[in-house]
Amino acid sequence: MPQPRFLVLGAGVVGLTTAVELADRYPDAEVIIAAQYFPGDRTPRYTSPIAGANWLSVALDNGRQENWDRVTFEKFLALATDSQCTGVERMEIRAIYDRPPAQAGVLSETTNKIWYERLVGGLRMVPQSLLPAGAKFGYDADTFVVNTQVYLPWLQNEARRRKVGMHRRIYTHIEELFQDYPGATAYFNCSGIGAAKLKGVGDGNVYPTKGQVLLVESPKIPMTRMYFRSPRRVDNDTTYVFPRGRHGGVVLGGCRLDGSWDETIDAHLAEDIKRRCCELAPELGKPEDLKVISHSVGLRPSRHGGARIEEEFMGQARVIHNYGAGGAGYQASWGMAQEAVDILKKMPRL
Repeated sequence: MPQPRFLVLGAGVVGLTTAVELADRYPDAEVIIAAQYFPGDRTPRYTSPIAGANWLSVALDNGRQENWDRVTFEKFLALATDSQCTGVERMEIRAIYDRPPAQAGVLSETTNKIWYERLVGGLRMVPQSLLPAGAKFGYDADTFVVNTQVYLPWLQNEARRRKVGMHRRIYTHIEELFQDYPGATAYFNCSGIGAAKLKGVGDGNVYPTKGQVLLVESPKIPMTRMYFRSPRRVDNDTTYVFPRGRHGGVVLGGCRLDGSWDETIDAHLAEDIKRRCCELAPELGKPEDLKVISHSVGLRPSRHGGARIEEEFMGQARVIHNYGAGGAGYQASWGMAQEAVDILKKMPRL
């Protein structure tokens, strides 16, 4: 049997995680990541470094999407034991909704329950007296925050430790990948937002969801809780405050502008985000006193119908698609990688 060879297109959180999963499951294989952007690069079309990054499931399907998040939660639980190195830290989140549960997009199909209540060790309902004006309900949960500035380099280093190759490549057509690396056992398409315009893939269901965030200096008294407020779990009008550890700054957001390819910073929106976040998290202080480190825009790789994880034969090339996670890339990453690599089991003698 020849040595298996796997190509991963894309080095966002999903691509890097898929490469590590491949290297762990097939230690004798050659694994190569071909990507335009890698950790350390900054561009709105490479969203992973910009993301707020935490675990608060958006899955409601009572099925595979919830399983992706479950697998990732369990992986994060292990990684959080060494948060200094991995960037994954256990942290409470206070989630507040401006609509009642049945309208807030938090209840799973058929069960009409918040599916992850037992997984996180229970939800602690916020008393009505502590809810802000206009809120219908809220709960505290023990989950994870991810410091992307630590986690992505750690994930890339984990891939390197497993001898995964890292090749800078720019492709306009997926056939170019096949030509550069002919005869690979399988090609994993983790191209994220690129899947919308990559010729040969051209997935018309993929669309950008613009997000805008600020990174501000950590308060003198480190924050020990994340905050989230929204009418629904996934909504255009969402506010969130995610500390990157105790001293790594705080990510403030945000917005969800579906279909927008605009990569510019909206100064008025930035001021509104500061105001909303300070109202939600008093620990931050006054908006005018915030010390802003950076403003960022990211184009989340959203997809009508949800993430695409399936195989497709393009001539002689076996392609396994793994993209379209939208804003759930971090919290679904390990589960998505696991399912994508599981598809290889269908290949005889592999």
